[in-house]
Amino acid sequence: MLTDTRKSKYAKATSLRAEDTEFTDGFWKSVRDVIFNNTVPQLEKMFDAVDISHVVENFRICAGEAEGDFEGTVFGDGDFYKWMESAMYSAVLNDDKDLSDRIEKYIDLIGRAQRPDGYISTKQIIGEMNKSGLGRMGDINDFEVYNFGHLMTAAALHLRLTGRDSLLKIASKAADYLDNMYKEAEEKDQVQTAVCPSHYMGLIELYRAVGDEKYLKLAQKAIELRDSVKNGLDDNQDRIALKKHRKIMGHAVRANYLYAGVADLYLEKGGEEYLDVLKSVWRDLLTHKIYITGGCGALYNGASPYGNFFDHQLIHQAYGYDYQLPNISAYNETCANVGLVMWAYRMFMIEPKAEYFDVIERVMLNTNLASISLDGIKYFYENMLERVKDPGFDPVWPLHRTEYITSYCCPPNLTRNLAQSSEYVYAVSGYKIYTGLYAATRAHIVLDSGLDAIIETKTDYPYDGNIGFTFSDVKQDGTAELELRIPSWAKKGRIIIRDRNGEKITEISEKMSGKYTGVYLDKVKDSQVIISLDMPVRYTVGHDRIEECRGRVCMERGPLVYCMEEGDAGETKLEDIFLPVRRTGFSEKHIQIKGRDILSVEGKVKVLVGNDNDENSLYREMPDISFKETEARFIPYFAWDNRGDEKDMRMYFPVFYGG
Repeated sequence: MLTDTRKSKYAKATSLRAEDTEFTDGFWKSVRDVIFNNTVPQLEKMFDAVDISHVVENFRICAGEAEGDFEGTVFGDGDFYKWMESAMYSAVLNDDKDLSDRIEKYIDLIGRAQRPDGYISTKQIIGEMNKSGLGRMGDINDFEVYNFGHLMTAAALHLRLTGRDSLLKIASKAADYLDNMYKEAEEKDQVQTAVCPSHYMGLIELYRAVGDEKYLKLAQKAIELRDSVKNGLDDNQDRIALKKHRKIMGHAVRANYLYAGVADLYLEKGGEEYLDVLKSVWRDLLTHKIYITGGCGALYNGASPYGNFFDHQLIHQAYGYDYQLPNISAYNETCANVGLVMWAYRMFMIEPKAEYFDVIERVMLNTNLASISLDGIKYFYENMLERVKDPGFDPVWPLHRTEYITSYCCPPNLTRNLAQSSEYVYAVSGYKIYTGLYAATRAHIVLDSGLDAIIETKTDYPYDGNIGFTFSDVKQDGTAELELRIPSWAKKGRIIIRDRNGEKITEISEKMSGKYTGVYLDKVKDSQVIISLDMPVRYTVGHDRIEECRGRVCMERGPLVYCMEEGDAGETKLEDIFLPVRRTGFSEKHIQIKGRDILSVEGKVKVLVGNDNDENSLYREMPDISFKETEARFIPYFAWDNRGDEKDMRMYFPVFYGG
């Protein structure tokens, strides 16, 4: 869930509610239509199926409606709560009474599954019922507190969207159970750190929803008690004291959830030491450990970058060493990328800078949308940057998207992220309106200056760089400053302001890139603001220490990263393709993939002739080679793996510097 910071003491900006922003046309409307029409109902069927996920069945067993043993993943409860968030958005924004009624029935079931003391985790409850000897809170990898946290977040959202407190009552009892658990652990000096600590955010959302200080205090205690953990692990970010963190490390989902929770605590309580931690690990991520797609957590398994030979620790789904960013084996779990969006958004609320929304946009448009098929029913768990049909090792997860993943945490997490996407379009502060994701929308804006109006945005972004803003239904006019985000990739363009005083044009220069530019409007009625961003095809190179990208470039256009799939250059192998040094020969063409409008980039590329890449030779003498020319097509990375067979895919290519 997008954090609700409207009452946060240290928030310098706040988002609009989902109900206040409507997608009217274009890219983001098509994305969310697919999510609401296809993905939300498909996930419900998966969770409800006894022979697939067994998740709802586990709740039924706990409630005494069915008999049997626990089946499925230990974090299935939390994954179901994530789905409920996306379903809540769909039900409310589409006025879907049938879905609303089903949600309430699920809530009733969860309430009947909950134990009288507030405990709610189906694996342990079924174990108690079947007298299997399974205990509570004995193993952090049973994800009980993770499940609690997602319950709390869903409950706060349910109250915010519907005004109902049915789920809130369940979550409040669960929070009371956690409170007692932490008190007992503290007294016995047996504190554990929960994995993927969603409960930091969940508890603070409960506090924001009802205003009860006990939830905020409990979140603060949970975060502070991290430093009491004995024999902590870099994998879980608790080997060193939290306030000493300066580099991002360990399990990427756990890290991003942790820092999102710490950011939430800062938004309520302040604390410069926490802010120093947040800014330091954020900067380390952006300068050393993030992919061009916004993906993060590069390694399936990796060693901690701290310590020496004798105390290195194995880390799963890892932030590895600086610049350790492989392409074929890139992990980039979808949940880590969703967690990065949550963390980046909270950083924006702390200090409204364009760089945070640049990251949000990069992650959401590229790696997050690549995680789900264009028809919204198949998913990647990991997000590689290059696919070869035979990588020479057994991949942990399929190389092709599938409808059901054994570890089903990612599909509902991604779905709630995309379901709430309208809340990432605007944020407000005083008399300022901050632009986030650029999309065709109508949004209700109320500012401290007295302004009460609808801001309408028309655009074909991210395929086109022209974005126009007008105001309508002006109930009360007033001063506004429209903060236009100039993305870091934008080097040229113009801003046009038309009002009763005439027209003013400002040229966008490179020094404005990656920053906000304010457009002051004394009155908004009859005003029009247009930002026009030049979107040439560009080549992007990585740092020289990213070994797998050395000597190669990636094609980008606007905010989109492009790739090529096997067959998009005829019979040519991807490994033989070189990009021409001049980018002027490429043109854009709209194509259809799975019924969705996709903007491809097409043009001539160079093909290496005479390259005998003998798979049996690890090293070989360089042969005599020559080059020929062929037509090729590039598609946005988010659109790959949607055209049938498991085709090879590549993002980085060498450059041809000849004539």
